[in-house]
Amino acid sequence: MRWLDARTDVARAVGAVNTIQRTERGLQGDNTDVDGFLRALAELGVEPAGLPTVVLGAGGAARAVVLALVRAGARVQVHNRTPARAERLVAEFAGHGTLRVIEPATLERTVRSARLLVQATAAGMEGAAEGALPLPEGLLPDGGAVVDLVYRPRETPLLTRARAAGLVVQNGLPMLVHQGALAFERWFDREAPVDVMRRAAEEALG
Repeated sequence: MRWLDARTDVARAVGAVNTIQRTERGLQGDNTDVDGFLRALAELGVEPAGLPTVVLGAGGAARAVVLALVRAGARVQVHNRTPARAERLVAEFAGHGTLRVIEPATLERTVRSARLLVQATAAGMEGAAEGALPLPEGLLPDGGAVVDLVYRPRETPLLTRARAAGLVVQNGLPMLVHQGALAFERWFDREAPVDVMRRAAEEALG
């Protein structure tokens, strides 16, 4: 980022750049993960405004998701294996909307009462974390949607359990496609071929 002439407000807030444009101000860095996540939620039929939401994780992906959700008006609570990281994230984004850290003693109650659960850790990801669950087994929201940002494998243990419980589920592929589509639109100033991009991503994943 230090080589750029400017950054968008979103890129500054997230602390990461994934898209660079040449503008009148020089090279400008942006982050399309935030709006890409919101587009993926819209595809799922989820309206974040006022929605009680739990985000698992406090890394880069979680930062983009939390910023997207609080800006959209969701009531977000964050849980992380290392509580200090969750506390830092919440403190940093405190001015953006309703945001809290989940206390360990209230984790079960908070998750069950949530209507959107977003999994933004490496749990379940292909490799060392494959098969891992980000929450104690059996702990899921009592209703609503579960989004797991992992897309390799496309069905994580968390999504399998959520689907079996009758919850609406989504993996990380729609967010991946939509953040790429937003970059395409910034570069070429025209609507992205989202369906073509999605098919290409699905074929690449097998």
